[in-house]
Amino acid sequence: MQQKGNTPFSFQKKAWKKYGNGYSGMVVAPTGFGKTFSIFLAVLIDFMNNPSRYQKGLKLLWITPLRSLAKDLARAMQEVIDEIGLDWEVEVRNGDTDIKIKQRQSRQMPDVLLVTPESLHLLLAQKGRQHFFHALQCIAVDEWHELLGTKRGVMVELALGFLKHQHPNFRIWGITATIGNLDEAMEVLIPTVEKRVKIVAREKKKIAIIPVFPTEVEVLPWAGHLGGKLAEEVVPIILESKSTLVFTNTRSQSEMWYQLLLEAYPDFAGQIALHHSSIDSHIRQWIEEALSEGKLKAVVATSSLDLGVDFKPVDTVVQVGSSKGVARFMQRAGRSGHSPYELSKIYFVPTHSLELIEVAALKEAVKTQTIENRDPMVLTFDVLVQFLVTIALGGGFKANELYPVIKNTFAFQEITEEEWGWCIFFITQGGAIGKNYEEFHKVVKKKDGLLVVEKRRTAMLHRMNMGVIVSDAMMRVKFLSGGYIGMVEEYFISRLHSGDKFVLAGRVLELIRVKEMTAYVRSSSGKAFTPSWLGGRLPLSSNLSQFLRQKLARARHPDSREKELQFLHPLVVRQNEHSHIPAEDEFLVESIHTKEGYHLFMYPFEGRLVHEVMASLVAYRISLLIPISFSMAMNDYGFELFSDSEIALDESQLKKILRRENLMEDVISSINATEMAKRKFRDIAVISGMVVQNLYGKQQNNKSLQASSGIIFQVLEEHDPQNLLLRQAYTEVFNQQLEEPRLVAAFERIHHSKIIYKFATGFTPLSFPIKVDSLRQSLSSEDLTNRIKRLQQSNWKSPKRKR
Repeated sequence: MQQKGNTPFSFQKKAWKKYGNGYSGMVVAPTGFGKTFSIFLAVLIDFMNNPSRYQKGLKLLWITPLRSLAKDLARAMQEVIDEIGLDWEVEVRNGDTDIKIKQRQSRQMPDVLLVTPESLHLLLAQKGRQHFFHALQCIAVDEWHELLGTKRGVMVELALGFLKHQHPNFRIWGITATIGNLDEAMEVLIPTVEKRVKIVAREKKKIAIIPVFPTEVEVLPWAGHLGGKLAEEVVPIILESKSTLVFTNTRSQSEMWYQLLLEAYPDFAGQIALHHSSIDSHIRQWIEEALSEGKLKAVVATSSLDLGVDFKPVDTVVQVGSSKGVARFMQRAGRSGHSPYELSKIYFVPTHSLELIEVAALKEAVKTQTIENRDPMVLTFDVLVQFLVTIALGGGFKANELYPVIKNTFAFQEITEEEWGWCIFFITQGGAIGKNYEEFHKVVKKKDGLLVVEKRRTAMLHRMNMGVIVSDAMMRVKFLSGGYIGMVEEYFISRLHSGDKFVLAGRVLELIRVKEMTAYVRSSSGKAFTPSWLGGRLPLSSNLSQFLRQKLARARHPDSREKELQFLHPLVVRQNEHSHIPAEDEFLVESIHTKEGYHLFMYPFEGRLVHEVMASLVAYRISLLIPISFSMAMNDYGFELFSDSEIALDESQLKKILRRENLMEDVISSINATEMAKRKFRDIAVISGMVVQNLYGKQQNNKSLQASSGIIFQVLEEHDPQNLLLRQAYTEVFNQQLEEPRLVAAFERIHHSKIIYKFATGFTPLSFPIKVDSLRQSLSSEDLTNRIKRLQQSNWKSPKRKR
């Protein structure tokens, strides 16, 4: 490093020293400061200082969450090794690795191996697993913040716990960006190691957050409207930069923005590209290489390029619309100016005026380093039973010996002996309902107590279905002539007819026919549908929602330095004149009567997912007072209940409706918790192996999976209600979909707030975007635009402010 003129950072030197002294630990540093080399070079330095400790074989196992990270990382590691003059080999092992390379690795492991969590579990499922890890000195877990709080993170915990028990002398190191709960993150990764250390870099990344202001502020904003208009403002930003990443939150938004940029500046043809997870991996690889080599002016991407990819030519990032969280925003900002001390520039493009408040909120959060927690998952029994079959498959285990190993992991520290006994009963007998079905008897107990997999079919199906990512069934999209384009979700294609056009990978395609799980298409042109992927909805984080409430309260008297709030002043004035701008200790409720009917709006600023639950709950509580039915709409800022009957509530009734008492009991009454749990159980059934997703190279469609898991769910409800997987389904609904802790906190805050109840005769700046979202569900884009114009004209008239 020093020969190249590079001086190591203090956190890197500290990591090298601690590693050499036998410590495990976690390194926390900003993007671009060399977190990877703090651990990778630590292993090389230790080898050169103590070569006698190292045997032939796998010395460093590097776990990464994304396949796309592994290739570039392996190349960079091999370059360093070659420069030093070592004869070490660095290789990758994941789903993209050639079968011949995997077979060679199984005979003789390289010195450094990069794997995903799933690939590591597949190694543990091999009979010769002891041979793979006999020379292991270190396991590094990259981007730990991305794995923490997911079932893939639990997979890592279980694998580390098992390997640490088998080979106690290797060290574990995590590499992470800043998150709110760093101490807990280390506790989850390294729960039982005494010599451990958390190393936090003193160096900070400088981030410039630059809002892209529209030419006028719309006092009645609506989501998505500004986005298209501002494409022309983004063109000069791209032209003035070496290379730009344009981040969107969803795949459909990325497809749309790729087209918008080409329309705004046709010369971009051939200079810009589109990158998301549903595009063919070969195309994605080409784009990543072209971006690294500086051949592309811009790439429109989703979170598929969020993580650790070091594209040196990228000097600018554009974020389209809400980033939904502080950590995600900083992660994306760090993709530009990747070198240390280089300024990371990120432009924020609002999709409607109100999102400019988010710019002010993000600036405050970055300034105060207020970053979200990643809460770890616990007692995920579906992941555990899958893991037990994996270990049984790779040579077997004894239940009494493995139990303390599992209990030593963070995820299962609370597991009881009774629950452990149930898990063993489940993998050997299929639980209470599986006793009569041989396909559920996956593991056999031998006379010496060893639990093993004996059936070849069970082994093969388990390997084919290993992992915890259960997405909605994806359909391949291919040209009739044979070329592969990418993937779309089955539910989207099921809505199209032959001859309909849709956009994928930046191309307009005409659907010809669907056969099994493949949609055959031909190139076309003209207007087309943009696929909407169900997995693309990101929840607004609690940290960001807190700052949003603060900034909105301050918007009545904006600080001269907060240009975003000053720009929005006409909108704020309009809101205050016809309703109210809530202070931090106030909760705003608006009752609006239009010729369509009666609207009740509430503004918790807790994100769309929480608002879905709150809307159902409030509607339920109102129905107990007044016999009335509602339709609902929501966005990240608030929600609407709409009825053609008058919603006649006085202030005392409103307080009763917003009470914190009996909260979860009323939530259960207001939603179909059983139906939600049944949907959630589909994923649990697939992960635990009760339902098979991949069968001899074919993926079961979503309908079949839901039907199979639905039948099992009903049988369990009736005959085995204490089943741990059934219990887990309800727990996940409450913790993830209903976000119970956040819901309770929101009602606690409302309880201590002053409720402001306002009546208006037209839509306000806060209510209008929610109203538009409700129209969007039932109207085509052309009809929607005309309808919105009519609504704006019929509402109070007011001048638009020019910039």
